[in-house]
Parts: sequence; structure tokens; C-alpha cells
Amino acid sequence: MTGFLARRAPSIALVLFISSILAFALPRLAPGNVAVVLAGPDANAASVAAISQQLGLNRSPVVQYWDWISGLFHGNLGQSYLLHRSVASVIGGRLESTLELAVLSMILVILIGMTLGVLAGGSVRSGWARSVLDVTNSSLIAIPSFLVGLALILVFGIYHRWLPVSGEASILQNPQIGIQYLILPALALALAPAAVVARMLQTEMLRVRHEEFIDLAVSKGASSTRTTFRHVLRNSLGTAVVAIGLQFGHVLAGAVIIEAIFARNGLGQLAVSSVQNHDYPVLQVLIVGFVFVAVLSQLLTEVALAALDPRIRLGG
Repeated sequence: MTGFLARRAPSIALVLFISSILAFALPRLAPGNVAVVLAGPDANAASVAAISQQLGLNRSPVVQYWDWISGLFHGNLGQSYLLHRSVASVIGGRLESTLELAVLSMILVILIGMTLGVLAGGSVRSGWARSVLDVTNSSLIAIPSFLVGLALILVFGIYHRWLPVSGEASILQNPQIGIQYLILPALALALAPAAVVARMLQTEMLRVRHEEFIDLAVSKGASSTRTTFRHVLRNSLGTAVVAIGLQFGHVLAGAVIIEAIFARNGLGQLAVSSVQNHDYPVLQVLIVGFVFVAVLSQLLTEVALAALDPRIRLGG
């Protein structure tokens, strides 16, 4: 494991370095000036110049980048231009909302994806039932998450009024109320990735069913249920793990839209407001943070895959 991490360290460092450059450069390519936003529409050129000098925006981009990246290495995430607070406190105030949404969404992705994948991959023998599962998977993959979210709001929030459709409550402080606010957005965010996991698991299970060791198990009298779960599913879990790891990035990306639809005050909404107000320090840390989480999820996926499949050796 140590050797594996040592080999991956240079590529991880390179990805984070490139992402930091993009996180610094891309917001500054957008039209507009944060000094003008802070000074107000009626400010004169002298006021705008004074704000630019105060924020260090009049320095060269190389110097600004170096000051920011060196501050990251020392644990200083910077200061929000708009809120006049540390970036750490700004992100920390929104982190719980996004974490709750992402964690519940990934739990639903695993549960729904694995269930649909196993059913479509061999547990269901009826032809029409398997066709229904295939149509369901294809529909969930094709329909965008924001349309799913709007449909859930109409059905469960407006027509039946079973669940709240906007706002949030901390699941740590009030679990019973917090989970009610989480169900609809988490379900809207999880259905499409779960369908992808189900489709990949189904394809792998159908492939494994044609292996010789499956024919041997059947010839020795193993039941259909035992063959499916002990042999077919067990040898298909690697594909499911890879699919789940890849879908984690899609969950983070989709959280921006879902938080807007369900009026959740998370990191997605913070990223949108930071773009609109040219709050560079907050946006830069958010981009690098999302990339870091995605890279970390890929590492954990490879480790889990090696643990499930003895043919894979991380030290090789």
C-alpha cells in the first residue's frame, strides 16, 4: 500500500497543481471587476483603484497566485472579498448542508444501484420484469437530475404534501426534521448515478454468468440464488465499486443544481454566489477542494477494488 501511494503521489500533486492554476485563472477571465462590485455603481475611479490596491488586485497575477498558494500550504485559505470573513469560516458554515446531502445521496446510490443491478443481472427471471428494469434504468440515466427534482417536488411536495420542498434543517441537531428536508433532494441527486451503477453491474453480472466456473457451480447442484449472490455478484463487485467511485464526482457536480432547486444553503449555492460577485478567494478554494475530494475518492476506489479482487495488486 505504501508503494502504491508513493507511485500515485506525483500524479496527484500534478493534478492538484494544475487545478490550482485553473482555479486561480478562470474566475479572473470572467467579465467584471470585484473592485467595481465592492465600490458600488456610483463609485469613481479613485475609489475603485483604492479598493484594488487594498485587495492586492493591482499586483501581477504571478505574485497574487504565489501569495494564495503559499497561504494554502500554511493553512491560510484567504479572506472573502464580499463577506470580509475568512474563507475557512465561510465554507465551514455551508459545509454541513452539502455533506449531509452528498452522504445521503451516495447511500441511496449504493442501495438503489446495487438492488437494480442485481435484479436486472439475473435475480429476476421473468422477461417482462427484466424489460421493465431495463426501461427504468434507461429512463433514469436519460432524465436530468433537475427534472427529477421538479417532478419530486410536484408529486411529494405540492400534490401530496408529504415532504418539504425547500429549506433545510440540521440533521445533527434535529434528525427527525432534518431527514425530511433531505429525502427529496438526495433522491433527485441519486437516481441518475444509481441507474449508471445498476447498468454497469448488470452488464458485468451477465458477462460473469457465461464464465466456466458458473457452469461448474450449476453442474454441482448450486441453487440459482446461491449462484447469483455467492459467485456471480461476488465476482462482479469490482465493477460496482468502480462505478460508485466514478459517480461520486457526478453527485458533487449535481449538488449545485439540486441545492438551487430545493433552496439549500450549501457549497453549491456558495459557489454560484461567488461567481456572480467575483469573490475569487472563496471560489478558488471551492474548486481545489472539489478536485481534491474527487482524487481522494478515486484512490479509495482503487484500494477497495484491490481488496475485493485478489488478482489486483497495488504493490505490483
